[in-house]
Amino acid sequence: MEKLRKDAAECAMIRDLATDPKKRELFAMLAGHMTVLASEIERVIADGMKHTG
Repeated sequence: MEKLRKDAAECAMIRDLATDPKKRELFAMLAGHMTVLASEIERVIADGMKHTG
């Protein structure tokens, strides 16, 4: 989860530095997907803790 957040931040940084519009769009999409995945993992972990504890 932390790795996904770090990778998402790196993609966002690349997006911001990219001069090619297609690369900017690609890295924006990757950053968004990784952020969503990290959030979903956090939610699943939180839900699992509710049920166990």
